[in-house]
Amino acid sequence: MRWLYPLFLLSSLAMAQFPGGPPPSRGPWSNPKLPPEERARLLVQAMTLDEKIQMVHGVGWFFGADMSLTGEAPPPIVYRSNGGGGFIPGIPRLGVPDLQMNDAMVGSGGGARMGRYSTAMPSALALASSWDLDLAREYAALIGKELRDQGYNITLGGGLNLTREPRNGRNFEYLGEDPLLAGRMAAAYVQGKQSQGIVGILKHYALNNQESGRYFANVRMPRKGARESELLAFEIAVKEGQPGSVMCSYNLYEGDYACENAYLLNDVLKKEWNWPGFVMSDWGATHSTVKAALNGLDMEMPGNTFFDGALKAAVEKGEVPMARLDGMVRRILWALFRAGVFDRRPQRQAPDIFRGFEVAQKAAEAGIVLLKNDRAVLPLDPQMKGTIAVIGGHADKGVLSGGGSAQVDPAGGNAVPPAPPKPGSSLLDIIFGTPVYHRSQPLRAIQALASSAKVVFHDGKDIAGAASLAKSAQAAIVFAAQHTSEGKDLADLSLPDRQDDLIAAVAAANPRTVVVLETGTAVKMPWLARVAAVVEAWYPGIRGGEAIANVLFGRVNPSGKLAMTFPKSEDDLPQPRLVAQPPARGPQDMGPMFPGGPAKMRVNTRQFDVEYPEGARAGYKWFQSMKREPLFPFGFGLSYTTFAYSGLRVDAAKREVAFTLRNTGQRAGAEVAQVYVQLPASAGEQFRRLAGWQKVTLKPGESRTVAVALHPLALAVFDEKAGRWETPRGTFRIFAGGCSADTPLRGEMAIQ
Repeated sequence: MRWLYPLFLLSSLAMAQFPGGPPPSRGPWSNPKLPPEERARLLVQAMTLDEKIQMVHGVGWFFGADMSLTGEAPPPIVYRSNGGGGFIPGIPRLGVPDLQMNDAMVGSGGGARMGRYSTAMPSALALASSWDLDLAREYAALIGKELRDQGYNITLGGGLNLTREPRNGRNFEYLGEDPLLAGRMAAAYVQGKQSQGIVGILKHYALNNQESGRYFANVRMPRKGARESELLAFEIAVKEGQPGSVMCSYNLYEGDYACENAYLLNDVLKKEWNWPGFVMSDWGATHSTVKAALNGLDMEMPGNTFFDGALKAAVEKGEVPMARLDGMVRRILWALFRAGVFDRRPQRQAPDIFRGFEVAQKAAEAGIVLLKNDRAVLPLDPQMKGTIAVIGGHADKGVLSGGGSAQVDPAGGNAVPPAPPKPGSSLLDIIFGTPVYHRSQPLRAIQALASSAKVVFHDGKDIAGAASLAKSAQAAIVFAAQHTSEGKDLADLSLPDRQDDLIAAVAAANPRTVVVLETGTAVKMPWLARVAAVVEAWYPGIRGGEAIANVLFGRVNPSGKLAMTFPKSEDDLPQPRLVAQPPARGPQDMGPMFPGGPAKMRVNTRQFDVEYPEGARAGYKWFQSMKREPLFPFGFGLSYTTFAYSGLRVDAAKREVAFTLRNTGQRAGAEVAQVYVQLPASAGEQFRRLAGWQKVTLKPGESRTVAVALHPLALAVFDEKAGRWETPRGTFRIFAGGCSADTPLRGEMAIQ
């Protein structure tokens, strides 16, 4: 949603010359040798009440509620905005910089609209499928550097909601279904962003697992289930990554909105995890003044409905203690000082485009997952003669990306002109529902690598014509696309626009049919048995075409492993129980973009309860506990080489597992060696938990001893009554191998 804001800005905002705000003050807080918490304390002491209030809210809806949809001129201070998703003016008297915020999960958003270039990285789900912590830091550092180059100092990108529902339209922004994988990847991601002098963020805290009714869904889940699933991911990411900010979500939990939920914000995040940063609301997710302030919210964004004059009045009346307001501001300032925002002001400069290309392609290649490869049809021979048929997916134009606030503007514009909007479509329907393609053509990249072949493209709209072309080709490569976006969920996991029929027809015509999927989540594959190979490329970013071609022709040996389970059917998924259905249409469809801000947003709306029956068993744990076989299991991914596991050794004292991994094939390759545990029988769990992993690159015939430390929270259960983690006593079963469903090494570990 935040990407909409520039549409309402005057063109002069793009010419703003105040990226860094006022120069630093000479107050004692300007001493960089002091710790951030002391600098923050000193600065808060110097602030007036009005200055404190100014720090805890945005300047207004659409940068000034008075001009949101009226066309009136914004207040002069707005012209200091950098044109990003959020803005809080600084305090020149004290040297407090302007807070310039922007969406940037997979790249800085809104760049082209503001006359700037941003590198479009592969989707976060692709990054998670690399299982590579170092790559996550590099990926995020690249985005953080470009944010600084554009004059921003706070990122709004850091999605961590678990893939509980594969039909969720924002799964592409997140880091998969397992709390350990998602939490550790998110921690590395935050570290990468913050290494560039940017305040990092994690969101949407918490249990924002679907887009349907996200503003009004009241999640009902026992605290044990919440703590052992999504809150576990946040706990790991917060403790290891130490983000400057956490963004609370739209939904409710246990009857309270997440942005005024004392259990989530005060009890867990701030007290139990001892986290010193500030809680920022999602855009329009603030619903009160006193309750929100007392229950842990530190900043209302983007508007000033609750934390401006209303908060000042509440402080003056004693309804909100001054100490609480001071704490809100101190947390914000701590994050700014810790990131170096006061000491190293962003200076606009042109980004290093070629470095962006390099990191984006590296991440795309590492996250691509080879799902099927019968008869070793892949890699294709670069010296292949004859015809290669490339079919569908706009492969002649570019690669698909996900929509919503994570959308990165395509350099040079959308490579595929959008279709005219359907009659009756709302503004959000048009923008959320418009697929955007980046200008990296798989067709051109394939032609460059297959110089001896005739590479011919067919758009796939005429299924019979596509099948006819495939029949005479040496190989057929079908590109299939599935667009997903913030603001809407998928009705099902089928490929849209008769692409299943297209793939089936091409496969019937050519036994060497390769399917390349550009998707934001799992898809069903009714044609799977008839195709030779399947490559999951996700949304591969600005160099996606080159990355896909390198994998298809063996320049890159695929090493990605699924960060989420692919079900055979929606019937195999947990079925959330809706206690009360929301209205089919109404003001809530506009959410916080509804004219007038959040006060009017609540008109004619109705909350409804959502119960997720799987609880802690999200993803592969559900399939294991229900003894259901997925289409492809969590952690699965093939390679052009093979690996053998042997010699399992378990050290209970160190809580460590070691084994020998050997490359038994003819190519160098990387294997994600995974270790799972099943807790003692007293825990009552009929599933395994990912407890650790290591990504290892081996030459042909090379062997290496791999040691994997078991994460302590993977060995623990949350005692809801006691409110703490406890490690059960007894025998833990240990499983090691290449995916959650293929663990050739098995052992035991006794903890007494």
